[in-house]
Amino acid sequence: MKPKFFALPLLLACGGAYAGSFELSTLQNLSQSEFRQLSEDLGAAVSYKPLAPADSLGPLGFDVGLAMSATRLANTAAEQKAISGSSVFNTLPVPSLRAIKGLPYNIDVGVEYARIPSSGINLYGAEIKWAFLPGSIALPALALRGSFTRLNGISQLGFETAGVDLSISKGFAFLTPYAGLGQVRSRSATDGLALSQVNLTQSKYFAGVDANLGLGNLVFEADSTGGIHTYSLKAGLRF
Repeated sequence: MKPKFFALPLLLACGGAYAGSFELSTLQNLSQSEFRQLSEDLGAAVSYKPLAPADSLGPLGFDVGLAMSATRLANTAAEQKAISGSSVFNTLPVPSLRAIKGLPYNIDVGVEYARIPSSGINLYGAEIKWAFLPGSIALPALALRGSFTRLNGISQLGFETAGVDLSISKGFAFLTPYAGLGQVRSRSATDGLALSQVNLTQSKYFAGVDANLGLGNLVFEADSTGGIHTYSLKAGLRF
């Protein structure tokens, strides 16, 4: 994985490098095609990011951390028409609090909460993952994940995503690289506006590395959903 994949979240975490707004309050200014473009960017930005290897935590395991994701918006002209008062983000930052709990039978469940800066938008997400091949010294882990996210705080818009992905990982000393592919389905509907509901299916590809540092854990991940790129960093504990 190329180093530039991790530059954006590192900059965001270290100093608020990106100025802008995402206060979506003038969706009536959008055409139907622009509404679809907005929905494509939202699907890429707020759909569930794994930020963890494929292997299961086990019944006693926990993974908790703070994450920062940065999505390079592909349709900023549409977003600019949908906000009021300032310029739109070119790169949308999404800081989040995340937790995963291991269960029996190689199953993990996880949740996330995020609040998009310079907006009243909250994001809730959840996942369930089954490592049907748990991995070993010789074999990689393979896992199937289902996920869901929902946005709150936009009076004119209801937006949610559902995703499924297949991932693989293999540990080497304190590093565990992982990768996966899947699909994200998004539903975007306005409240009282003359815009038809948009339903999207976007292909998803991701790769990352988990670094176990003893007292701490770092995860770096690059994601492409519908060809729109997100780069993420998570710091926390995994045991």
